[in-house]
Amino acid sequence: MKPLIGISGSMIIDQGGRFPGYDRAYVNNDYVQSVLRAGGVPFILPVLEDDETVQAQALAMDGLVLSGGQDVNPLLYNEEPRPKQGSPFPERDHSEAILAKEMIRQGKPVFAICRGVQILNVTYGGSLYQDVSYMAQEPLKHDQYNKPWQETHTITTEPESIMREQFGEKTITNSFHHQSIKEVAPGFRATAFAADGVIEAIEKEDEEGFVIGVQWHAEMMTAKHKRMQQLFNRFVKEVIQVKKF
Repeated sequence: MKPLIGISGSMIIDQGGRFPGYDRAYVNNDYVQSVLRAGGVPFILPVLEDDETVQAQALAMDGLVLSGGQDVNPLLYNEEPRPKQGSPFPERDHSEAILAKEMIRQGKPVFAICRGVQILNVTYGGSLYQDVSYMAQEPLKHDQYNKPWQETHTITTEPESIMREQFGEKTITNSFHHQSIKEVAPGFRATAFAADGVIEAIEKEDEEGFVIGVQWHAEMMTAKHKRMQQLFNRFVKEVIQVKKF
């Protein structure tokens, strides 16, 4: 059987049409297609407020993709909101934290993207810059206004990392974010950086288990850039390896 890959979803509010103001559960289709091309069976996991049901989601899935979206609530890493902090979604923060912890506890692979890497880092005790402009060094333009698949800036990978294995020493990514990792969570290490020092990837340090996160939107690049699809392929391959046991 093909592995079941959960993709954490979000909520969107209809702005028009027949049901203005109506809540809809969704995830961008690029995540679905990237998992599908990698040989996984994608499932969209809605935001739920019942912890036991969220745990049941994790139990049913073989692997997890934590998707992008809203800013993480700064209260989770003991900071008050600063002027450039965006609107948080506390229910999603809570739901995804449980999802991540349960999947990792079960030894199941996790692939976190953009907001996903941020909530993963915060869940395990790390912190964020509420906006890259709050960094000591002047930042690059990380919230680009380009086509989703367009390459916009370089990253450098760290030796002896999954990022180095997949991309070599350097590669080029897209960039659609304004927050970034400040302090890396205990048990994780930063494995890729932008030229301004922004942490672009983290990996769990345990020898067993496959838990990675990237700050860029890899899923938006997979259709046109083979190396990004190969990252999803690696993730699903790791899921299959775990599922065999």
